[in-house]
Amino acid sequence: QNLDNFNILNSKMNSNLSGGQQNPPGSDSSLSRAAHTSVAVALGFILVLGIFGNFLLLLVFSRYPGLRTPANLLLVNISISDMLVCLFGTPLSFAASVRGRWLTGSCGCRWYGFSNALFGVVSLVSLSLLSFERYAMTLSGSQLNSSHYRRARLSVAFSWLYSLAWTLPPLLGWSSYGPEGPGTVCSVQWRRRSVTARSYIICLFVFCLLLPLLLMFFCYGRILLAVRGVMRQVCLELDL
Repeated sequence: QNLDNFNILNSKMNSNLSGGQQNPPGSDSSLSRAAHTSVAVALGFILVLGIFGNFLLLLVFSRYPGLRTPANLLLVNISISDMLVCLFGTPLSFAASVRGRWLTGSCGCRWYGFSNALFGVVSLVSLSLLSFERYAMTLSGSQLNSSHYRRARLSVAFSWLYSLAWTLPPLLGWSSYGPEGPGTVCSVQWRRRSVTARSYIICLFVFCLLLPLLLMFFCYGRILLAVRGVMRQVCLELDL
């Protein structure tokens, strides 16, 4: 229903561009033309720098095989997901901010919401798996072998499958993707009040944000404790 209303309002805005600024339902109608322009400029910088920076990173890793450690494979995965956001998501919100309204209809809105959610969750899950990889390597102290690379490749595949499993449901009717904020971006419809939608949003928060963050805190906390223990041991040996 939200997407239908959004589509109808889009057609009205197309025929009334010269009249005052209008936005989709639930958006911030007070956002001025100057504010839209400022957002467009910021998104333009993000678009250019995101594509250029991630492309350079991928180029360096492709040219220097020695950098392809298990941990760096996860960094490459994060870089790929970030670049995909810049290629398939940011241009839509950039164009919408330039014009002050959403331009690609309900299908484009669903695609934008889905792609940004998917690539964003991939990045967050990959960061948590990267922390676990560093934790395992720090505490094990073993030399790199084929099992470490196999684990890293499985982690990359898991990050995509896990993220896809959590971002597909809105396309299948569990909640939905629709306009939010000033009407120039789309995301999961957080305000839907059905039991299914609320259950999905709670699970999305727990399994795609809270758990990855807790895993990162745990792994880096254990690494910090391990490093402090080593430093304490070294100091004791020096005192002796």
